[in-house]
Amino acid sequence: MSHAPLRVAAMTGGHSFDVPAFQDAFEHPELRCYHQSLDDWAIAGADTRRAYDVAVFYHMLMDGPLESGAWYQGNHRAAFEELGGGQGVVVLHHALLSYPHWDVWTELTGLADRSFTFDHDQTITVNIADPGHPVTRGLDDWTMVDETYGMASPEHGDNRVLLTVDHPLSMKVVGWTREYRGSRVFCYQCGHDGQTFADASFREVLTRGIRWAAGRLG
Repeated sequence: MSHAPLRVAAMTGGHSFDVPAFQDAFEHPELRCYHQSLDDWAIAGADTRRAYDVAVFYHMLMDGPLESGAWYQGNHRAAFEELGGGQGVVVLHHALLSYPHWDVWTELTGLADRSFTFDHDQTITVNIADPGHPVTRGLDDWTMVDETYGMASPEHGDNRVLLTVDHPLSMKVVGWTREYRGSRVFCYQCGHDGQTFADASFREVLTRGIRWAAGRLG
């Protein structure tokens, strides 16, 4: 049975990134990705935001979230508080670090402590911790270069651990799923730059995570 491509909103802001490589990582026949700033997403209105099957966050804003800024920025806090109700959510790489003191983002990510250190250009081996999950089923461990975060891992509570890394400069768990207000959430720590975006295994997991969050996989 064929499906229309999933409508995916990919939000950025607050951190530089390799734009072409990032957008290329979302190229897949089952995805139709709409790249936009967090301001554009927030100001678009609830109906427009809800029309996406999955919201992917790749922003890094440490203060806020914004409630009232310039006319073109919208109310970020209100938009975030509308998340849930079945719309898929993916929190990617540095978006995990956003709003370290905001309870809503803590609940969304399943990370109670989001204090961190970071190290660029680390060679890591990503291990499949849960081979039975649809996101990881049939995949093998792989090695790639990425930025690592030294921070607490989401190994407890309602998180289901999918991917782990054994590296002295990295958190142990780098991929996990959870539920947030009736929505599927996939959190993926990997994804710093073009070296990672071009990696076939990274892209496969990202695509599967989006499809799973939308209820299209498993």
